[in-house]
Amino acid sequence: MSDGSKIEWTDATWNPMRGCTKISPGCKHCYAETFAERFRGVPGHPYEQGFDLRLVPEKLTEPLKWSKPKMVFVNSMSDLFHEDVPDDYIEAVVEMMCTANWHVYQVLTKRSQRLQDLLQTKLRAAAQQPHIWWGTSVENRRHGLPRIDHLRHAGAAMTFLSIEPLLEDIGTFDLSGIDWVIVGGESGAGARPMRPDWVVNIREQCSAAGVPFFFKQWGGVRKKLAGRELEGRTYDEFPEISRHAMADTVTRKTLRSKIEHELLEVASA
Repeated sequence: MSDGSKIEWTDATWNPMRGCTKISPGCKHCYAETFAERFRGVPGHPYEQGFDLRLVPEKLTEPLKWSKPKMVFVNSMSDLFHEDVPDDYIEAVVEMMCTANWHVYQVLTKRSQRLQDLLQTKLRAAAQQPHIWWGTSVENRRHGLPRIDHLRHAGAAMTFLSIEPLLEDIGTFDLSGIDWVIVGGESGAGARPMRPDWVVNIREQCSAAGVPFFFKQWGGVRKKLAGRELEGRTYDEFPEISRHAMADTVTRKTLRSKIEHELLEVASA
């Protein structure tokens, strides 16, 4: 967990899972993999196993520890809907989001078909919670546009697109049922370039559809130097935020103790 994330569109990150596997061109220069593999083999480090996928159930109750409401990026170092994550663990993560409902949760996946399937079945109730934002990644037409369709048909109350890294002009696409769009270029060593007209195309479509538009970065090897202005200004638009009143300290502590006890019983069974 990171309280005070450097990601421009969130407050904190929460990782009840770690690690992932690559499935499309947007994964090529995965920042999470690069970070995690630095610590492979370091005894006791959270990423001692590098970027191998693993569940971290001891992190499930972390949203109950924070002393104020936050906007939380869920699994910044993984993908909740990875094919090797059991349904019941996904349900446990989502149940915590429903319990600690004074936070806003941003769930981002490239496994959009599984997201659609679960939001229409086991996670149907959670799909209707306005404080849980369900999103999918879009990097190009071939892989990204089908994901948008999956997300749109999932029937979620709040949906968003992370069009990052934007690798090509994605043309005209359907924004119906989409509540927010983030756009950004790739950063770091080997970053693939992003053209301004690709970004402007998306911004104009968002404007026409009344969808909030957030421009995260141009990216590149020196992303701070490139900045995040588009045609002379920044774009920091967000959808309307809905959340419940925060539970008091005693209630949160009681909930934590109860859930951690239940997890311990399951682990020892």
